[in-house]
Amino acid sequence: MPKRAKKRRYSRSSGKEVEGEMRRYKRGTARSGRGGKGGKVKSRKQAIAIGLSKARKKGKKVPKKKSRR
Repeated sequence: MPKRAKKRRYSRSSGKEVEGEMRRYKRGTARSGRGGKGGKVKSRKQAIAIGLSKARKKGKKVPKKKSRR
């Protein structure tokens, strides 16, 4: 039986979105909050979360956010 290829969890373009956000974070221009009106992004995790959130809004293939209880 041939091995089946694994399905992607995240689209390639969503990865690009995160990549762009990481660049902004490293440059020090990444900002949190609606419309970038919040404070400066302080951690890598925060930058990744913002990138994924932007990808979700654009309708790219990204898993749903885990709900907090």
